[in-house]
Amino acid sequence: MDVVIERACGMDVHKDNITACIITPKGKEIQTFSTKTVFLLQLIDWVKQHNCTHVAMESTSVYWKPIVLEAEDIEFLVVNAQHMKAVPGRKTDVKDAEWIAKLLRHGLLKASYIPDRNQRELRELVRYRRSIIEERARQHNRIQKVLEGANIKLGSVVSDVMGVSASDMLNAIAEGEEDPEKLANFARRTMKKKKEELELALKGYINSHQRLMLKTILKHIDFLTEQIEMLDQEVAERVSSHQENIDRLDSIPGIATRMAQQIISEIGTDVKKQFPSAAHMCSWAGIVPGQNESAGKRKSAKTKKGNKYLRSALTEAAHSVRVF
Repeated sequence: MDVVIERACGMDVHKDNITACIITPKGKEIQTFSTKTVFLLQLIDWVKQHNCTHVAMESTSVYWKPIVLEAEDIEFLVVNAQHMKAVPGRKTDVKDAEWIAKLLRHGLLKASYIPDRNQRELRELVRYRRSIIEERARQHNRIQKVLEGANIKLGSVVSDVMGVSASDMLNAIAEGEEDPEKLANFARRTMKKKKEELELALKGYINSHQRLMLKTILKHIDFLTEQIEMLDQEVAERVSSHQENIDRLDSIPGIATRMAQQIISEIGTDVKKQFPSAAHMCSWAGIVPGQNESAGKRKSAKTKKGNKYLRSALTEAAHSVRVF
């Protein structure tokens, strides 16, 4: 096989240590480093001393990120472990780094998509915001369970138990109010037409521990809402230079501003550079059926995992579009 990269480094990255192998025309050298920052700097210096232009890493989770942050002037390839297993050769814990370096030199490795630093930071913020939004939704469901446990059927009358009128009623219940008539008086606007239904729905048997749970959950929801608003502002500032792309995505049925920001954070703005076609991007996101046919028989066409954040966003968008 022809050598494509003259000076290559292969790394087997774990939580607490990194085994690195550098192969040059002069030979090979293998060392193991701790993942603490001081030793990561020593690792990068060691790679630079050997004038390595490319580094390939087999890594799980996010253990590869600190290495890339410390040396952005070197071309890094984060290699899919599944792809590594598909290439025949020696595979033991000791030989991993050497094998990665050899495959890299001969151009047999396919790099995973690694966005630039700004996009990685935006990704972290958007993904964290999504997790908080999901947590707030779980708290909304928990409130519904507490109310059902007290036989308060507020959810049967109002469409949103965290709406303005319903929130006022819940806060009053948490503070000790039991009179259904007084609670129904918190109804606003069109909700006033349902006062009789509200009085019947709000008559229940709520105990002290349920009031405590309601009060705690409501405070938690308020806190989560504040955090979401703070992250909204930060994300909006970071994507302000891509507002045209956000608006274009926002114009698509089923996609709102937050979802548009999530799509931008996952695939970036220079899509053609990373994905040759729409089919490639869909495959990367894991939203296309698999191709598994042998001897004229079609086998399981289960989709692969792909990018779960982009996949869930696109799935959510598809479900929200009504077909007339």
